[in-house]
Amino acid sequence: MQFKDYYDTLGVKPEATDAELKSAFRKLARKYHPDVSKEAGAEDKFKAVNEAYEALKDPEKRREYDALRARGYKPGEEFQPTPDFGGFGGFRQGAEGAGNEGFSDFFESLFGRSGGRANANTNPRRGQDLRAHAAIDLETAFTGGTQRLELNGERLDVTIPAGILPGQTIRLRGKGHPGRNGGPAGDVLLEIQLRPHARFVLDGRDVTVKLPIAPWDAALGATLKVPTLAGEVDLKIPPGSDSGRKMRLKGRGMPGGESGDQYVVLEVRAPAAHSDEQREAYMRLRDAFGE
Repeated sequence: MQFKDYYDTLGVKPEATDAELKSAFRKLARKYHPDVSKEAGAEDKFKAVNEAYEALKDPEKRREYDALRARGYKPGEEFQPTPDFGGFGGFRQGAEGAGNEGFSDFFESLFGRSGGRANANTNPRRGQDLRAHAAIDLETAFTGGTQRLELNGERLDVTIPAGILPGQTIRLRGKGHPGRNGGPAGDVLLEIQLRPHARFVLDGRDVTVKLPIAPWDAALGATLKVPTLAGEVDLKIPPGSDSGRKMRLKGRGMPGGESGDQYVVLEVRAPAAHSDEQREAYMRLRDAFGE
């Protein structure tokens, strides 16, 4: 098997802090997540990033890995477990159940499975939690409901709470790594991402939408239909409104303990003159207002 440099995989220095490790992991996981990435080999890169973070986020595993790395192994160099390095319980090569967690042979040889450490007891142990990401539409985040997502090759019906925001997580109990010695499986901590929307821009719980209006509606005032995440509503445009004016629809943003607002930014657009009559109308308007 080949030696893996987990720091190199995450693109961080060996002295990186826990916060830097987490930041690098989240950035790369978003970049290579199979649901959103179009890069070749994204799924394999996503698995490699997840494995590297799994090894380094735990202080004990990281100390033991650093001790091995200090021996001078290079990425891709042929590596064979040996019993002289006790930090890993003698590197139980071919450990029972190896590979069942979806990690590489290298990871399993280091950290083992089913009592992979030499001094591990036989008490039931809960499986480790697994972090994953899922991209959903803004409308789904607004209304909530059930959405079918594919995680590690398994299709799951995930309940999306109404008003969930990017970066928030959903816990899927029992969908993480298998337990040891008859212990329960860990959970999946599913971090939510939102796909870009064609009309709405999200800022916290507030949403913003641009509304094109005609010059006469801006000058004279009007009542126009405005899209919101819950459907169209009437918005009264005051006379003399300029392009760029921002109007608030209270409570029309994302739901939550305190619902956000929707902001409507007016964009005054002059329609093109396609006929003599329309051109004459513009000239009369010009003459009426002068320079």
